[in-house]
Amino acid sequence: MLFSILIIVSTTFAASELAENGVGYENATNIIEINRLTAFVEEAAAYLKDNGKEKALQEFNNRSGSFVRGELYIFAYEFNGTNIAHPIRPDLVGHDQRGLLDINDVAVVKNELSLAKRGGGILYLVFQNPIHEDREELKLTYLKKVDDSLWLGSGTYLSNISASFGQEERDELVAYVEEALQFAHENGKEKALEAFNDPKGNFSRDGRYIFAYDYDGRTLALPYQPELIGTSRIDVKDPNGVNFISQAIDAARMGNGFLYYIYPDASRNMTPTLKLSYVVDVNDTWFLGSGIYTKSET
Repeated sequence: MLFSILIIVSTTFAASELAENGVGYENATNIIEINRLTAFVEEAAAYLKDNGKEKALQEFNNRSGSFVRGELYIFAYEFNGTNIAHPIRPDLVGHDQRGLLDINDVAVVKNELSLAKRGGGILYLVFQNPIHEDREELKLTYLKKVDDSLWLGSGTYLSNISASFGQEERDELVAYVEEALQFAHENGKEKALEAFNDPKGNFSRDGRYIFAYDYDGRTLALPYQPELIGTSRIDVKDPNGVNFISQAIDAARMGNGFLYYIYPDASRNMTPTLKLSYVVDVNDTWFLGSGIYTKSET
């Protein structure tokens, strides 16, 4: 069954936390039933513990089994990137999937692995929705590290949010970020951050801008939220509980990468909107990036 898009985790806490970190909550794009999703994954982890790995994986891989419930199903990976359970995509099972990309070039499994290594949490990806004829849709996914050998995950789909970003638009985003990276290398950190933080400067273009952080999560460049410069945002989360600064750090530590999160759009009066960001490492001490926003809801 489709879950109603209502959050059970404390919305009051989420709202205050987001407001404190400079992200308005009242106009958030979406809210999801996190508790129910989390409980499903915890149930699967308990089943694995009680019944052993072999029996559990057999059940998780069974599309008609007890761990496939409408849009919800359990998938499992080893920490070498090998998929060991996927009832919807059995072709993935038994293979290293670290090279798996979604329709927007987001490194699905690499991003999941980074999060799972930290114990788990919530992230977005785009994947086939089995109850919508396998249509590619935005998915809010919860991961749990079971032990040092494997992790489990499941997700619920945000079918009302468009998550398709065109190739040309993504290419322009990458080129823009690479231009900023070159500028930083050629002009040094101080001059680069001064340019990135100028909302009327060369790197602010029709609402698009460059952001920058160090690897402790301290804000270095954020031209439309200058009050946050110098503050640590390592624990900031979007309206669905996605810790996007930590995930941006994970992607940058791999050299570069894409990730999704919901964030205020400067071109729409800072309305929180789904954002696809691309980040790059500068010199192992800080990283920079930029993003593009979804244009409409479905």
